[in-house]
Amino acid sequence: ACQLCQRSEADPNICGEKLERYGLCAHVFCLFFANHLFPQRNKRAGFLGLLPKDIQYTIDQAAQKHCFICGQSGATITCCERDCDLSFHLPCAKEAGCVTQYITPYRSFCPAHSPEQVVQATPEPDTQCLMCMEPVEDRKTYNTMVCPACKTAWFHRDCVQNQAIHSGFSIFSCPHCQNEYRFVMEMLIMGIRIPRRGPSWEEHGAYEQLYERHSHCNASECLFLGGREEAEEEGPWKLLLCSSCAAEGTHRCCSGLRESTSSWECDNCA
Repeated sequence: ACQLCQRSEADPNICGEKLERYGLCAHVFCLFFANHLFPQRNKRAGFLGLLPKDIQYTIDQAAQKHCFICGQSGATITCCERDCDLSFHLPCAKEAGCVTQYITPYRSFCPAHSPEQVVQATPEPDTQCLMCMEPVEDRKTYNTMVCPACKTAWFHRDCVQNQAIHSGFSIFSCPHCQNEYRFVMEMLIMGIRIPRRGPSWEEHGAYEQLYERHSHCNASECLFLGGREEAEEEGPWKLLLCSSCAAEGTHRCCSGLRESTSSWECDNCA
């Protein structure tokens, strides 16, 4: 189990991956949000720049603190508001409405001191979440949020968090007005984690074939000595793709086209 949140299983989208080094075990974001842990300049040292001795000290100190949400000991995160001593585990945060900001300096807030959206907007009756199409609450709350730019796009916290995880920082935007800067900044302040990567659906070449250009001759009889898969840059053996669907191609000569011909349509599109 992670020695900071006491969980062997936790949502990786919230807590991050689990690391095991130097006899310690901890989730990445449990480390980042923990009290009194300050990264070194050398990010390769210890756990992502956090020294093992400092992590152990934080674990020992947290053993004396109880999570105000689940009641168990080992709460390493304390509300950053001055004079507030409410502590909690990262996996418990959402249950109580705590906001954890996934940007430096990784601040955490209890429900009483969590930031709220200041945009003046109220959903119309029967307004639905633009992502799941289920009803939202009748006002802004921890779980019901609005785009600060258009003020008309309403969504559930879980839904926008799920979108952020899949979209990544590069294309995350309001699903209605497509605003990026104001929307992203607001979501970060409100505790939405936005991974600094491209969209998940482009990982591991999942959609690589969609970006591949058609590259062989579909003529009923290919006359090129090099074969259907080969072509030349110019001349009679240049491969032309269908100008409508780009799903079929032909060498100019194989379809009786002139060398000056630059556009061609396949039989399905002609």
